[in-house]
Amino acid sequence: MAYEADPRVDAYIDALPAWQQAICARVREIAHEADPELVETIKRTVQPYFVLDGNVAALLATKDHVNVFLYDGGMAPDPDGIITAGHGNLTGRQIAIYEGQPINGRALLALFRAIIANNRAGGWRKLKARE
Repeated sequence: MAYEADPRVDAYIDALPAWQQAICARVREIAHEADPELVETIKRTVQPYFVLDGNVAALLATKDHVNVFLYDGGMAPDPDGIITAGHGNLTGRQIAIYEGQPINGRALLALFRAIIANNRAGGWRKLKARE
């Protein structure tokens, strides 16, 4: 899949151990597959973000896993149960991916697409206000 890579995101990923590089690269591919208009950038000085009409997701490599932060206000459905933390969080949730753990690409793609659809509809805050 062709997309415009941000060299700062490349640098972030390249500095990680090989197993974290593989996770981040796969999540990055899935994020861009979700919508060709998705843009990657760096926020908070070093953290990779994926944005489209608002934040969609962010990556954060930790000592023993990679966090994929989802900026959905808890609205995107997770029928496969891949979200590991942040249930009930008012802003977003997260998926912790550990070394050797498979990534459910289909479920992650669906989450990204749901978040993007909500962003295009005005964002999760506006959508929740309508409920």
